[in-house]
Amino acid sequence: MSILIFLIVLYILLGISMMKLFEKAGIPGWKALVPGLASVEWCKMVGRKPQYALWLLFPIVNIFIYAGLVIDMVRSFGKHGFWDSVLAVVYAPIPFFMLGSNAKASYQGPILDREREYHRLHHEAVAKNDKTALRRLETDFPYMKKSVSREWSEAIIFAVFAAAFIRMFLIEAYVIPTSSMEGTLKVGDFLFVSKAHYGIRTPMTVVQFPLMHNRLPFNLGESYLTKPSLPYFRLPAIETIDHNEPVVFNFPAGDSVVLTPERNFDIYQLRQQGGGQLPPGVDVIARPIDKKDHYIKRCIGLPGDSLLIRNGVVYINGQAAQVPTHRQFLYHVSGNVNMKKLDEWGVSLNDAGPNAGSSGYFNLDDAQVEKVKSIGPDVKVERVPQQRFPGYVFPNDAKRYGNWTVDDYGPIYIPKKGVTTPVNMNNIAFYLRIIRDFEHNKLEIKGDKIFINGVESGAYTFRQDYFWMMGDNRHNSEDSRIWGYVPEDHIVGKPLFIWFSTKNGALKNGINWNRIFKSASSM
Repeated sequence: MSILIFLIVLYILLGISMMKLFEKAGIPGWKALVPGLASVEWCKMVGRKPQYALWLLFPIVNIFIYAGLVIDMVRSFGKHGFWDSVLAVVYAPIPFFMLGSNAKASYQGPILDREREYHRLHHEAVAKNDKTALRRLETDFPYMKKSVSREWSEAIIFAVFAAAFIRMFLIEAYVIPTSSMEGTLKVGDFLFVSKAHYGIRTPMTVVQFPLMHNRLPFNLGESYLTKPSLPYFRLPAIETIDHNEPVVFNFPAGDSVVLTPERNFDIYQLRQQGGGQLPPGVDVIARPIDKKDHYIKRCIGLPGDSLLIRNGVVYINGQAAQVPTHRQFLYHVSGNVNMKKLDEWGVSLNDAGPNAGSSGYFNLDDAQVEKVKSIGPDVKVERVPQQRFPGYVFPNDAKRYGNWTVDDYGPIYIPKKGVTTPVNMNNIAFYLRIIRDFEHNKLEIKGDKIFINGVESGAYTFRQDYFWMMGDNRHNSEDSRIWGYVPEDHIVGKPLFIWFSTKNGALKNGINWNRIFKSASSM
């Protein structure tokens, strides 16, 4: 709400501040207060065609159009300095008010018309090798000659701004850091991800260091300020998320994290491992939605689906789900294992046990299992049962769901926007974070009664859609089975293709040439 008020005040002050500028240009001042008409007159003042104002109606693009117009406005009044342009972009009403109240400041005509005239005359003088005319142009248009430092500064600022814009709204590069999606997406794969396919999510965190996601280099801290902030908003999508599509999203449990040299832990994991208590002396970092860590998993369940897992087989709405080609499970391989052969077959060696070469633990897909078995009769391949401790998997309720594992899980309902579900002590664990954290209600449990926003409740209506994400490496993936649903407002984008890939995540091991430019969504 605070940022909305800021924008409204900016718009009002912008109109008022332009009244004097319009009058100095011979235009009735009241036109600066009329939406649409003000933009048309503004464009004509700086040397743009009236229809150029239509670009201000296009989201995202209008940011660049506005920046250009405010700079051209102050330049049309003779303000050509670097900091004049910076101040105009940061908060235009200030320099506009200063120019309007300064009796010496006069309108010098459309700056873009004068620049077009300069370029025409300069081209003619160069063609004729007329040095006198060139010197006259330098005298008549001194602002056209910029110092080397200013040209470099403007070029760097524009490059960073453009790169940040593309990264924020359109396409961003990601690297696969873990083996949770092996062997579909391998450690060391570099991806381009489209932020437009599922609808561009406008930034919520306003003040941030350019081209940094959530941490500054050299462990200097977070790269953003939590305030001011914008509410969640998503532009229309090109397509919807389908079953079995890889999706990039913000880590749902990553709103409160503890950073360690090895990895990041969400506080829910640490509390589980510590018997409900956090380790002493840890610093918890609270992050907004768009600054949570990025994860990539496969969308197994859509809003409204019912999901069940039995012996590793996923069932959606009672039907066996499509099995990804390279879905993997953890196997213990014993016997005389040829490691070079495993590498040739695409087996990740990152997770091999300490005795690899004679035996070890490997994450294998169905085809790799058959190939390993074919090595010889002395080689045994045994799938490793998965059971940690009761309550390890979502909804982390050891009393009621303590027998659930990553291989035998559910049934569980995936919430859909607008659907009302009963809530009681038997199922509140599934919806607690949705009600309290994702949809920002006050939730209290008193005895066996549930209170939402101070009212005793036996039902709840979901305000947004939720998704169920799982890694293809089913025994080595922290996914929805561990931390639950992925809210719609956490969806980032769709992986497009692999633009570079290193073997086992290190350039020293070589390059996976056969993976470069491979589609990420077709695997």
